[in-house]
Amino acid sequence: MFVSFVGPSGCGKTSILRMVSGLAPAPIGQVLYHDRKISKPLKNVGIAFQSPTLLPWRSILDNVMLPLEVVQPYKREFSQKKAGFVAMAQDILTVVGLKDFQKQFPWQLSGGMRQRASLCRALIHQPEILLLDEPFGALDAFTREEMWAMLQDLWMKAKCVCILITHDLREAVYLSDTVYVMGPRPSNILYKLKIDLPRPRNLEISLGPSNTNWQIPL
Repeated sequence: MFVSFVGPSGCGKTSILRMVSGLAPAPIGQVLYHDRKISKPLKNVGIAFQSPTLLPWRSILDNVMLPLEVVQPYKREFSQKKAGFVAMAQDILTVVGLKDFQKQFPWQLSGGMRQRASLCRALIHQPEILLLDEPFGALDAFTREEMWAMLQDLWMKAKCVCILITHDLREAVYLSDTVYVMGPRPSNILYKLKIDLPRPRNLEISLGPSNTNWQIPL
């Protein structure tokens, strides 16, 4: 399942991610995970932000492997299975075209390449939930569209639940099964759009059959 939330700045989109991850409590009602209230940070979650937030003193390979060093059960197995974990990281870096840059440091890569590495890091520990907070907002249009296709490939391989926060309706349509449109504060869900398009998708299909942008009837 791939769900997107779109809406104006300050409407609470990022707050949704905080509540789902368990980093912030729901002020009203409750958020359930496997029929249980989320009351503390979840362990099996991957998160990527608008800023890649890679550790500058670690190589790209070591950045991607970081969750395997701190998240159970990988943490307790890291020393014994490090060679296998390195192979896992190299495989996912190959998928996003970064295998030849695994020994580089973040400052040596472009913004788009750093964001690819950030997504690899968010997925390396095979999370059940992937949370994306406007991960492509700072990229140029051409790089952003390239990243959509790459994220679709990664998500289809990972088979996890993904929640995307974005300002870009076309991005939401391209990637999602369902799009929720939020209104300004105090926010609520104004519209729910089911995206019934086959996968894998290409950029043309996100424009609709008449080759015009999707319109939300608000």
